Amino acid sequence: MILAVVLVWQVALAACVPLLTRRLGRDAGYPLAAGFLATAGLLLVALPVILADETVTVDWRWLPSLDVSAALRMDALALVFALLVLGVGALIMAYCPRYLGRQESHTRTYLLLTLFATAMLGLVLANDLLVLFVFWELTSVLSFVLIGQGRPAAGPPAVRALLVTSGGGLALLVAVVILTLDLGTSDLGRILAEPQRLDGGPAWAAGALVLVAAFTKSAQAPFHFWLPGAMVAITPVSAYLHAATMVKAGVYLLMRFSALFGGHPGWDLTLLTVGLLTAVLGAFLALRQYDLKALLAYSTVSQLGLIVGVVGVGTPASDAAAILYTVAHALFKATLFMLVGIIDHEAGSRDIRELSGLHRVMPSTALFTALAAATMAGLPPTIGFVGKEAIFEALVEAHHVPWSGQLAAGLGVLAAVLTFAYAARLVHGVFTGPLRQPGLRAPRRSFVAPAAVAAILAAVLGPSVTLLSPVVQRAANDARPQGEPPYLAFWHGFTVALGLSALTVLLGTLLFLFRARADRLLRHLPTTTPFAVRFEAGRVRLLHLGAPVARPARAAGPAAFLLRPVLAVPVLAVVAAVALGPLPPPVREATRPGDAVLLLLLVVTLAGLVTVRSALGAVGLTGTVGLVLSVWFVTAGAPDVALTLLLVEVLTTIVVMLVLRRREPRLPPRGSRRAVLAGAVLAGATGLAAAAGTAALTGRRELSAPGRYLLAEAGPTTGGSNVVNTILVEFRALDTLGESVVLAVVALGLVSLADRFTPPERGPAPAADPVLVFAHRLLAPVMLVVSGFLFVRGHEEIGGGFIGALLAGTAVGLGHLAYAGTATPLLGRLRTRPLLVAGLLLCVGVGLAALPLGRPFLSLGKAGLPGGAALPFSTSLLFDLGVYLIVLALIVAAVRRLDVPTSAAVTGERR
Repeated sequence: MILAVVLVWQVALAACVPLLTRRLGRDAGYPLAAGFLATAGLLLVALPVILADETVTVDWRWLPSLDVSAALRMDALALVFALLVLGVGALIMAYCPRYLGRQESHTRTYLLLTLFATAMLGLVLANDLLVLFVFWELTSVLSFVLIGQGRPAAGPPAVRALLVTSGGGLALLVAVVILTLDLGTSDLGRILAEPQRLDGGPAWAAGALVLVAAFTKSAQAPFHFWLPGAMVAITPVSAYLHAATMVKAGVYLLMRFSALFGGHPGWDLTLLTVGLLTAVLGAFLALRQYDLKALLAYSTVSQLGLIVGVVGVGTPASDAAAILYTVAHALFKATLFMLVGIIDHEAGSRDIRELSGLHRVMPSTALFTALAAATMAGLPPTIGFVGKEAIFEALVEAHHVPWSGQLAAGLGVLAAVLTFAYAARLVHGVFTGPLRQPGLRAPRRSFVAPAAVAAILAAVLGPSVTLLSPVVQRAANDARPQGEPPYLAFWHGFTVALGLSALTVLLGTLLFLFRARADRLLRHLPTTTPFAVRFEAGRVRLLHLGAPVARPARAAGPAAFLLRPVLAVPVLAVVAAVALGPLPPPVREATRPGDAVLLLLLVVTLAGLVTVRSALGAVGLTGTVGLVLSVWFVTAGAPDVALTLLLVEVLTTIVVMLVLRRREPRLPPRGSRRAVLAGAVLAGATGLAAAAGTAALTGRRELSAPGRYLLAEAGPTTGGSNVVNTILVEFRALDTLGESVVLAVVALGLVSLADRFTPPERGPAPAADPVLVFAHRLLAPVMLVVSGFLFVRGHEEIGGGFIGALLAGTAVGLGHLAYAGTATPLLGRLRTRPLLVAGLLLCVGVGLAALPLGRPFLSLGKAGLPGGAALPFSTSLLFDLGVYLIVLALIVAAVRRLDVPTSAAVTGERR
């Protein structure tokens, strides 16, 4: 259960962010950092179990019909990545209070960072392919929002990052489907434990798709161009994305699936080749940068490539080297990003050509930058030195093809030489020379402290790397169980790797000393611009291709929207008449006495509706159509549907009246006579086709098997006699939850519109109507009482949360119609956001409450207490209450948005 507690704790931290920022402002980062450390402490409780070669698991049935479980599993590999996410996350949270301005949106930044950490934790702890994919996509979406927030210029890079990583997500989804179908399970632990079950092309197609997904997320060539563009994000976001989260997701995926695909030349050789080429390309591009964040971005591309290449060597030593260097990279990259943010914050520039002599005013910043740069360059005694030695030793042992070890080691040394050169350039260019920044001040100690912690850890863990060795060895064995990885030590004697390290320092120093000549040479080398330009050109062509399809969606009138579906009905009717042939005889009578009368009323009402020119008359006749249909549903034995339709018609009438209050009382003139005639012919043909199809198909089959099952099992299974309601909140509760989320998103969109935009005034605001005011005061309390009555009895009789919310929303709409924005009507204090939050928490909470009892999501039922104690009501009532609140919130948001836009109304909603 500890893994479930960890994820729930992280979600609770995210839920507390608004309260913390309201009380503490930007200083909310400190309690959030403590929360991250508490989560890491919970995971470390399981360390003895992990070192004993056991795993911590939790498994809940999520989708039983598909054999999908919400399963979590933590072994040493997952623990290492989880601790990186939480440890670096805690440092970033502690860094944010001094970096963020006092007037910035702290709530959004802290909330997104916390959710991002939660998504990464879910990704590395997932033990089901579908769960892994869900969290994988969450990281892509959250990174898009984090990169794109703030400045308008951040939009295109954020979109580019989303498109590239989402494309990889689609590849991962196809791989998940292939593996699940081919191996007969989506349980990740079972799949990885039996790699011999892989057989034939489908499984290897899945392996190729996994590579594409990982390469897009971890910015491997040719998908590397999105990562430098993501530097438009604020520094805390860049540091977290590059050090411990977004880009590490791809590395984790490769290490995890190496247990399945590793050992095969196609997998290992692809990783080795793509990784080392990316390492060299990224290092070359980093060396030619003058912007400090751009330099660090390309260096991230290079070091990720080095890790991916080492994973491709495919030996226990290479896996251990990759894991160790992943830890080192997280520490020095987080340090450097935070320190670059401090330099930019204090000096107002990130351009190396504009910075010099900063050590005179910022000695602590200079010291820790030099320490982190030494770790990145692989100098002793840092953990970067140990990691680089391990990488060189692993690369020499690559034996996929003749001379592959020598070639891999050469590319690794070349990447390391370039890394040494740009690390030296960073420190020399910023901190040496005369001070050219007048008025520069040293940053506060609390600003430097998070970076200092990471830098000191990187230095201390080098000589004491033996402390990490048991965990790294266990993680390497989890990544690819094929032998015991070597024991990690700071000093291995005079080895080939040490000689390569000495060569790296020598060549890197020469490259730095002759940096002027190197700069002139680098100007003639290609950049990533062609990749980004080609990608953008392809995206633009795709948008142009989709423009004809989207053109009707930009039409001002409804005709363009209606033309295609209305035209499709008679066409499909003709096709069906030809294809189906003679129909079977009816099995029961399809008509009832009185149907002809109702049909005649509908025809007369519709004839009046299409000819009336008064807006008020059109509203009345539209409501009459709904009333006649409601009566028809009652006669057909569907009172729930009839009541729902009736309430929708009443609420629609109120909404339309809110819209028409400031408009002309007459409808706009019709189009040309030819257009009217064409529309009439098309509408008539569509109506006749729909009527003929209904008449031909009604009554020609018995009740379907699902229908018989629901009618038979509704009472015994759920304890409710209202089949419609039990279907919505019990049998198909997951569908209802999805629809409720859609309603919640729509309501939030309406609230956002109300906050950002006020429609222009269209004449004088209408005064309150005394008759409607009296009617509202008289009817609203009754409507609320009846609404509660319908809600409570919904499981047994006609009613339910949706119907009850419609009636309560009608009372709200009537109040807005009566008072016309001149006074606060009854229920005027209802706020959309609290209603939505309460509704969603109820719906999701009822679903999650079933999991600790070993039941599938949303299947708690009546016996909802531990120990067999039964609740006095079915827990579906609570779920239905959540639906009630969400639907009411949507109605409140809609009628408030359509009401007279007074400053009081807008200000009230913002509160």
